[in-house]
Amino acid sequence: MDRAQIPTESDPRWQQVLARDTAADGHFVYAVRTTGVYCRPSCPSRRAKPGNVALYASPAEAEAAGFRPCRRCNPRGASTAEANAALVAAACRLIEGAETPPSLQALADAAGLSPFHFHRQFKAATGLTPRAYAAAHRAGRLRDRLAQGASITGAIYEAGFGSNSRFYEGADGMLGMTPTAWRKGGAGAEIRFALAQCALGALLVAQSRRGICAIAMGDDPETLLHDFQDRFPAAELIGGDAAFEALVARVVGFVEAPGIGLDLPLDIRGTAFQQRVWQALRQIPPGSTASYAEIARRIGAPRASRAVAAACAANDIAVAIPCHRVVRSDGALSGYRWGVARKRALLDREGSAQDRAG
Repeated sequence: MDRAQIPTESDPRWQQVLARDTAADGHFVYAVRTTGVYCRPSCPSRRAKPGNVALYASPAEAEAAGFRPCRRCNPRGASTAEANAALVAAACRLIEGAETPPSLQALADAAGLSPFHFHRQFKAATGLTPRAYAAAHRAGRLRDRLAQGASITGAIYEAGFGSNSRFYEGADGMLGMTPTAWRKGGAGAEIRFALAQCALGALLVAQSRRGICAIAMGDDPETLLHDFQDRFPAAELIGGDAAFEALVARVVGFVEAPGIGLDLPLDIRGTAFQQRVWQALRQIPPGSTASYAEIARRIGAPRASRAVAAACAANDIAVAIPCHRVVRSDGALSGYRWGVARKRALLDREGSAQDRAG
């Protein structure tokens, strides 16, 4: 049956209108016969009765049928969300290009917003406050410079820290260890680990002083251990005791039944962009998925789908940072660091858990 002949309430696009789904913007518009106005799917206006609504593939089709664009959601131009995302993306570039973090007032002035409104929009788009984003970016620059062999003092100043004392106040939160230990492959750092088996194969769980720093899955436990040792070859790796084994059991239980949740502290280390992506992934509910393009839009970088995919691939903490919930725009499963078959199995388990809960 032609879509034009399908009753509005039976058209799957109507459910996207009811959900005010921003991902549907640009794919179709809906028009209200009683007002003569057409809108984008995410328009915040009060919903009309489906019998008074017609769905069109494009603004041109709606206008050809005699409807005019809504002034509130501006279906022919950038939506409010898209405009705010562009402002946030510009602010991110400003932060990344500055030698020292710009003040909130300076960022708000550049965006043309009040500090309060800018702060709220920035956090909604990135999952981080401007200050936290700047700190994450500086930490990423610091790690890069240390990895390149720069002196500790030189790396500190090149990363944008005004003084050694300011850096050392938060060094543990940025690196999880001293900068000297970081340069030496984790020398002096203690990392507890344990290997286990679950329904998806071998599982490695590792924990630093700050929290879970790795959850890895594979076919061969020895390969998992060797890969982890390569990250911090000089760190002191300590086999798990009884208390740690109990924590590992919780992780195994979470993999087996994702609906139980995993409320454990995480030691998340990555660039500012990666942290924005990982924060967005943690906001995807179990049983749901999002495309790489959707995640890119949510973090204020709508053209960064490939970079989002790269951030997913760089994630060291499987399941707890659920990169398995990210799919291609057509819904197909793409590459997964721990294997597409495991990705499918995790999604199936989450979907089944949601069905039972419903």
